[in-house]
Amino acid sequence: MDKILISFLAICMLGACKKESTPKEGLLKGKVELAANAPQEVVDEKKTIQFPSRDGLPITADVYLVGGRSISVLLCHQAGFSRGEYKDTALELNKLGYSVMAIDQRSGKIANDVVNETAKEAKIKNLSTTYLDARQDIEAAIDHIYSNNDKQPLLLVGSSYSASLALIIGNNNDKIERVAAFSPGEYFKGVNIQDEIKDYDKPVFVTASKSETPALATLVSDINPKVLTHYKPMAKGIHGSRVLWETTEGTKGYWEAFKDFLK
Repeated sequence: MDKILISFLAICMLGACKKESTPKEGLLKGKVELAANAPQEVVDEKKTIQFPSRDGLPITADVYLVGGRSISVLLCHQAGFSRGEYKDTALELNKLGYSVMAIDQRSGKIANDVVNETAKEAKIKNLSTTYLDARQDIEAAIDHIYSNNDKQPLLLVGSSYSASLALIIGNNNDKIERVAAFSPGEYFKGVNIQDEIKDYDKPVFVTASKSETPALATLVSDINPKVLTHYKPMAKGIHGSRVLWETTEGTKGYWEAFKDFLK
């Protein structure tokens, strides 16, 4: 009887061990499958390139690529600045999944220790470097990106004078899907920006410093509210896309509004 009882207990223990092994094997298999399906590491890349403007002037640009995606955002700087204006902003946009290009327009100088190479070349060639002269640089950049990203429409971002140019260009350019204009205004002699943009039919985001907000409200007053997003800051802010700089008062609010527009 004792031998029979011992044998019975041994069989039960062996059966229990077999039952226990099943979930352990399943758990290991699940971990292997999870690792295999996990997203691969995103490799970021920054490079400086050149391509010709409409008149042949070499345009210098910084390209910030993320996750193997084509460029979908074009960044244009304010007066006296360079592509360096977007040194940090470009990286933040990378975090949101956007590959971007920041260009040097011929009207500018330096920002964040980054010299405007396009402006330098324009000076050497004795070319005119007014705000309106820079329009061809932005248009050439749009064409360059569009021809290299499988013809996907872009988000065009402008700052100060280039914000006004972005509004004008984006309004009638099928290669532009959306426009973001930081501190646009009536900066061009002989051109009425308010009249130029009154028939906007694509999404447009505008903002400025607190002191500039009333004038900006007038500038965009004729745009259809259905396509317009106007962020009016409570904080002081600053002129141009520098509102997105970490050092700017109220930058968090600007970024939240901009991100909402990007969704």
